[in-house]
Amino acid sequence: MRAMTGYSSLLHDLPSITVRRVVVSEAQNNVYLLTSKRTGSQVLIDAADDADALTAMIEQASVDVDGPTAVRVIATTHQHWDHVRALAAMVTQTGATTAAGTDDAAGIEAESGVQTDKLLGQDELLTVDDITLRAVHLRGHTPGSIAFAFRDVSGPTLLFSGDSLFPGGVGGTRNDPARFASLIDDVETRVFARYNDDTIVLPGHGDATTLGTERPHLAKWRERGW
Repeated sequence: MRAMTGYSSLLHDLPSITVRRVVVSEAQNNVYLLTSKRTGSQVLIDAADDADALTAMIEQASVDVDGPTAVRVIATTHQHWDHVRALAAMVTQTGATTAAGTDDAAGIEAESGVQTDKLLGQDELLTVDDITLRAVHLRGHTPGSIAFAFRDVSGPTLLFSGDSLFPGGVGGTRNDPARFASLIDDVETRVFARYNDDTIVLPGHGDATTLGTERPHLAKWRERGW
């Protein structure tokens, strides 16, 4: 069942943060907002489109904390145009810094006109107050595609996977065997080999899943080649 475009929802209410989502654009992009309950600092993941809808979600998140909120960082999972159309507008509006995978920074700037302030390599950390995200490079959908892992001390890890991992398979690699091999290898070694089955995968489009749901199908994905 598709989420209604432009309407935000509270996905997770964790001890230290909340996670909200809004679905935007004809491509049904998921945009996620993480808010620290202690400080009100926020991280926006993938300013895909529709700055008004993103602003509304940010305003709705004000009820998640006792004090003021502020978007400190806008993190981008990869360079594709449908994930960065509101990036320039939201940087201007919020004054946030930007973060992305090193090898996609040039593509993000070409698509959005926005330079990436913090370049993230594999396993590097992006920390904003109580919010610490680990960069997981999943190369293949784009050269610098990145997932962001948030490990909650009292619950499952949340993996914001962009377009690299979905329910039912990995992201598109344009029928390029080398790109597919790169992506499936990274997904297996950097995600499934490192994170537990209760890890919640929050993709760039569509519904969430868990690693436990998808793990039994890894061999089939590799065999079919997509």
